[in-house]
Amino acid sequence: MDRAPARRPIAIGLIAYEGVQTVDLIGPIDAFASANALRAGCYALSIVSPDGGPVTSEAGVKLVPARALADLGPVDTLVVPGGCGLREPATTAAVAAAVKRRAPRLRRLVSFCTGIYGVAPTGLLDGRRATTHWSFAADVAARFPAIRLEPDALYVKDGPLYTSAGITAAIDLTLALIEEDYGPELALGVARDLVVYLRRPGGQRQYSEPLRFQGRAGDRFAELAAWLAANLSSDLSIERLAARVDLSPRQFTRRFTAAFGQSPARQVEALRLDAARTHLVSSDASVDMIAALVGFKSADAFRRAFDRRFGLSPTEYRTRFRARTSEGDRHDPPPHLAAGPGGRGRALDRRRERRRAALRRAR
Repeated sequence: MDRAPARRPIAIGLIAYEGVQTVDLIGPIDAFASANALRAGCYALSIVSPDGGPVTSEAGVKLVPARALADLGPVDTLVVPGGCGLREPATTAAVAAAVKRRAPRLRRLVSFCTGIYGVAPTGLLDGRRATTHWSFAADVAARFPAIRLEPDALYVKDGPLYTSAGITAAIDLTLALIEEDYGPELALGVARDLVVYLRRPGGQRQYSEPLRFQGRAGDRFAELAAWLAANLSSDLSIERLAARVDLSPRQFTRRFTAAFGQSPARQVEALRLDAARTHLVSSDASVDMIAALVGFKSADAFRRAFDRRFGLSPTEYRTRFRARTSEGDRHDPPPHLAAGPGGRGRALDRRRERRRAALRRAR
């Protein structure tokens, strides 16, 4: 790994407050620190609190910020972690006011998990795509209906605003920021150091389709559940599945549907589509090849089933969740966040057009 000093450290400000979620704050700090260890001088980190005093996290960890939020100097990126404390009116007001005041001078504004409660009141996310912890998505949508919430995304970038899903998804987003700033080699090095995925497949559902399936399987279907997940490209007809558990096709269909709440055919399709999501974000295999790998008879049938289940084509899903960033997108000049969706400038429009062109070529 290249350890040469960066041209200039990127200044990151992280807001701590009473009741902050520990992982939301410390996880990203460790990721940025790992980047500094692998390539000296990448980031300059500043932890601040509303009054500059120590705070206690949700988990009871004592944190001693360097200074007060009002005394934070110029930063490239401002980070708002989640936590129960941010849903206290006084803390919400203090953080939201500081975020709105600083927004025009930031290149990036980031919220992790329920950190969205400190950004949404500013109106900066109105009309933009965003995400948050799955269990707070309905509340955020009700309180801030102008936000285009995507509750299953691990993280979302909409212009200069970045939001992540629940808790450990903060590390997923931090890796994406590191990749955006310094490229995939450094981001991969950090991911290896932390022993996490560089790009975790899929959305923020708490359990993958195979694990949900196996978790609901009783003794009769336990072996079948494990076998299905490992043999998705095989013949998974009712007759073959019934034979594996020594039942007639009619008995098998009835008992399977009672156990899992859906027919064997629907469950097999769900397992295949879940596996396809992993292939799409973790490999360069073509859509046609992935369709064959997970057992669809044709690529067209795969595309129709994928769109029906996820509301996106396989190519669109890969583009959205793979979150690759080109060299030309690094170190963009500071955008005026407070201008809202309509005032992000010609540079952002050019970047958006490049992404659209890439998507058209991928199709």
